[in-house]
Amino acid sequence: MSFGGDGCGARKVTGRTVLVWLVAFFGIVTAVNVVMIRAAVSTFGGLETESSYQAGLAFAREAADARAQDALHWRVDARLAPVRDGATDVVIEVRDANSRPLAGIGATARLVHPTNQRDDRALALHEAQPGVFRGTTPAAAGQWDLVIELARDGARMFRSKNRVLLR
Repeated sequence: MSFGGDGCGARKVTGRTVLVWLVAFFGIVTAVNVVMIRAAVSTFGGLETESSYQAGLAFAREAADARAQDALHWRVDARLAPVRDGATDVVIEVRDANSRPLAGIGATARLVHPTNQRDDRALALHEAQPGVFRGTTPAAAGQWDLVIELARDGARMFRSKNRVLLR
């Protein structure tokens, strides 16, 4: 079989030519798929929930804890300020229902990246004075979730999660 009408400069399409073009086409498609799959798998942060049932039970516990937390009427204020070399200073002030500083509690805080849990930062907090906790962590500019947890005698008494913008 030949194309081109008058035979001038025409090439014959053979089985070998078709085979070469098919192998080349599917080779390129396979190579692109391998690159795309590798990029997708290497940038995926991972699942946070392995069992929907367990997540539902945890949600019910969290709802009960939130009602107990609201009954305490604690006031928790957090201030974030950039310091040196891209670090962020976090100050958390905790007061009871009568606006007195709360002493005898432990505080933990984390800066949680909304889209990539590999970027999450735990803050080492120390009690600067009764009811005031301070810590510093390196964190890039952008949106973060500040998660604060307060505990007394190992039992969590307070938890909050707030979206913050670091500049």
